[in-house]
Amino acid sequence: MFDVNSADSIINFAKKLKNQTLREACGSEIEKHGYKGKGNFGQILEKFYFGYEPNSDAEPDFLEAGLELKSTPLKTLKNGEFRSKERLVLNIIDYLEVHKEDFETSSFIKKNVHLLLVFYLHDRDLNLLDYIIKLVDGWQYPNEDLKIIKRDWEFINQKIKEGKAHELSEGDTFYLGACTKGSTAAKSFRDQPFNKKQAKQRAYSLKQGYVNHIIANIAQEETAVYGKILKQPEILDKVQTLEEIVILKFHPFYAKSSEQIEKELGLKLNKKAKSYFANLTNTILGLELGQKIEEFEKADIQVKTIRLKENNLPKEDVSFPTFKYEELIEIDWEDSDFKNILESKFFFVFYQYENDKLILRKVKFWNMTHSDILEAKTVWKKMVITVSNGEIVKEITNKGIRKTYFPKKTENRISHVRPHAQNRDDTYPLPIPDKLTGLTVYTKHCFWFNASYIRDEIYLI
Repeated sequence: MFDVNSADSIINFAKKLKNQTLREACGSEIEKHGYKGKGNFGQILEKFYFGYEPNSDAEPDFLEAGLELKSTPLKTLKNGEFRSKERLVLNIIDYLEVHKEDFETSSFIKKNVHLLLVFYLHDRDLNLLDYIIKLVDGWQYPNEDLKIIKRDWEFINQKIKEGKAHELSEGDTFYLGACTKGSTAAKSFRDQPFNKKQAKQRAYSLKQGYVNHIIANIAQEETAVYGKILKQPEILDKVQTLEEIVILKFHPFYAKSSEQIEKELGLKLNKKAKSYFANLTNTILGLELGQKIEEFEKADIQVKTIRLKENNLPKEDVSFPTFKYEELIEIDWEDSDFKNILESKFFFVFYQYENDKLILRKVKFWNMTHSDILEAKTVWKKMVITVSNGEIVKEITNKGIRKTYFPKKTENRISHVRPHAQNRDDTYPLPIPDKLTGLTVYTKHCFWFNASYIRDEIYLI
């Protein structure tokens, strides 16, 4: 077994789980207790491997050692590397109490400062007792990460103090989020201290990108090349935020053309390459070409370079990854990819055309307001209804062009849906055949931000 007073002893005992399933690791204990398939992976792990009853105490699971146990699913990339399947949910936020706390002595720190992480491969076709455990280790936050997590925690706390717990969004923060907990959380509301309006139940969580960073450390993956903005993390003690540090790096290049910026940075880039603007951004931030921005990756920040016409309207609408029609109707709003996108933090880099040159106007961190998320949700809801009813094609013109029932740009101030495919034959299966055409597959589509929304609500504000 293990010494309950020693984190190292508990972690070493946990590492024996690697490459085993729960059935293999604690089969006899499970059988002895008459396990009937109830509970989740973490609860079974706690009860039958570590030998304690699952609970929702404010204290760490292994109190004497100050160690909190968390299990979370993995997926495997084509190159064999592991990635997190989801964010890592920590403890529920108690709105009525947390506003009285300071970070250093907070319930969050007491419970989550030292984590014991058990990562398993999720497989929907298997019983959870047969999921293979691939990575096990302890995790303590590096000092530079803890500084950012502290600012995230303080931002969440400030919003609660302002009576805005109902407006919390994962896009508010960098590494530490305030997430709803799936479909049950949609129906679960809590009182907040400074507003009579109830707020959705939320929990502290580590962003999926941050969990991927932990996985890469534990698995010792070296293929991804990361560069740091904060080469000296102590700078966070002197300036307000990571956002300010980043924005200040761009200020010397405002009102300069992309060619001027290239010249000042000593670069010779291929302007036609897809990576052209990404390489400019990297170099301004002090990174090497081709490196991933470590702080942005950890925070799941979506970087978007926008080219503006002379009238300030973006040259194009902004696209997001394609959705699968079958998944669209199977997954509820709280767990949908579109909601995750809307609750993301974005970093916009705005260039504007002056004749044939592109001039850097400004950069901006941005996340969507609560009210705009609710407005954009109507686009998602219409898509779900449309696909669920098998009503895809409205008419086919005499030129063979399909007109759909999908939400158009004129119907919503924020978003619309249109194709995002190589050609008409680049398709995903439909869960229900289209009533008009009988089609069982349809061209890949995605959600888009309207160019006018980017101009009015992001660039001009």
